[in-house]
Amino acid sequence: MAEAADMAKQRKGTVGVVGLGNMGGAFARHLATAGWCVLGFDIDAARNRAAARAGVEISADMETLAAAVPVLILSLPSPQALDAAVAAITRSKLPAKIVVESGTFTLDDKERAENALRKAGHVMLDCPVSGTGAQAAVKDIVVYASGDAGAITKTTRMFFDFSRAVYNVGEFGNGSRMKYVANLLVTIHNVASAEAMVLGIKSGLDPQMVYDLIRAGVGTSRIFEVRGPMMVQDRYDKASMSVRLYHKDIAVIEDHAAKLGVPTPLFSASIPVYSAALSMGYGDQDTASVCAVLQTMAAVRRGKPKRSKRRGI
Repeated sequence: MAEAADMAKQRKGTVGVVGLGNMGGAFARHLATAGWCVLGFDIDAARNRAAARAGVEISADMETLAAAVPVLILSLPSPQALDAAVAAITRSKLPAKIVVESGTFTLDDKERAENALRKAGHVMLDCPVSGTGAQAAVKDIVVYASGDAGAITKTTRMFFDFSRAVYNVGEFGNGSRMKYVANLLVTIHNVASAEAMVLGIKSGLDPQMVYDLIRAGVGTSRIFEVRGPMMVQDRYDKASMSVRLYHKDIAVIEDHAAKLGVPTPLFSASIPVYSAALSMGYGDQDTASVCAVLQTMAAVRRGKPKRSKRRGI
């Protein structure tokens, strides 16, 4: 068995993952399971230990990892972290690498990183993903790949080993542009899901029944289906995307739309609910906690979840 696994790794190759949080950790685990030799690095020791248990080889630092792999995936939480990773790669004077940037940042942030890497002889792809951390854990995410067509072709097989779909969306930056459109809808749909759930509960309906029947009907959305169970349970501590981190994504979309002069009335109306979640202490909890915000505003007090009693007609 060990010999077969070694052959599979030789066949598929070696890849590095920098940032082993909800997303990057899932990428690394799926790639290791699929037969890649995966090297990982994170500044959080607990994340490194979790990845190591999944078969990821942990590197001592960014420079060591970058020197050992032909392809790096960056899954980082902030522009500052991105700049630090790019600096570590460029100062090492390494042979050409493909650097896959998978985060949600401004186009200025991405272009600054791409320019620095290109000057150092590397190819950077802008490849944000659509989906939550919980979806990444089960490969239910979509990759929006943009940039050098040849590099995308070389990495497509790798993308399919941690996602359910990969799209080449064209020139560098189009991946981010597509992600902004997708996340605008996520922002709205999440608040809309919470609003509907609270209306149902305040009307005297069992929250589990609200979830089941909306999911079965025309009013559903992927976000309602993914975050609805947390709203039913009124539990948001297992965050696949925290309120605090999502504020960064919201600011990126606001900035992009403002620069283009595009009105976003529904998106703009949703933002104060996320701000309220942050001020009410839900910063480290899942963004589904906007439901708790609206519950408070509606003076809804919930006991233990009830078992739904219903039958089809």
